[in-house]
Amino acid sequence: MMVLDVVRALAFLVFVYCALVSLASWAIRTGRINQFSSIGQTVRRIIDPPLRPIEHWLVKRGANPQGAGWWLLGISVVAGIIVVTMTEWILVQTVRIASAGSRGPGGVMQLVVYYAVQLVTIALIVRVIGSWFGKGPDTGWMRPAYFLTDWIVRPLRRIVPNVGMIDITPLVAYFLLQWLVLPLLMRLFQ
Repeated sequence: MMVLDVVRALAFLVFVYCALVSLASWAIRTGRINQFSSIGQTVRRIIDPPLRPIEHWLVKRGANPQGAGWWLLGISVVAGIIVVTMTEWILVQTVRIASAGSRGPGGVMQLVVYYAVQLVTIALIVRVIGSWFGKGPDTGWMRPAYFLTDWIVRPLRRIVPNVGMIDITPLVAYFLLQWLVLPLLMRLFQ
């Protein structure tokens, strides 16, 4: 997984750079480095290009631009996690697809079943999170989640009682999909 190691190293280097920019910004802002000295002016020339867009974004939203260094650091952490995770996911999917293709039609069907169950699982998660915000099946972006999950959630609602005010049916559906339906279908296509 050499590609993943390179991506991780690059993400770490970006984080270190952003941490240094953030630290320098803090040092100038708190007066530890005199911003009018030659060192301070050199530091400002280096740190202003990455901070200026964030400061502008903060000012437009009525926030304090002095926090731009911390925002830059936070953005670098979140972006690094996303990039590393997506790279790893793409590499795993590439291996999974190659493996399924080498096993013939049964392997391809297993892969299709696996992806279908994962899609329904994601739809269950979206359905639950949407319900926390009062979004139901009539909300435009929630319709696909309800369409993909109603086939398993509705019958379970007749069987599974609520726990107080909490509907645990999506949780039961998740466990049924992952522990019963997926293994059974995978065995079927071996």
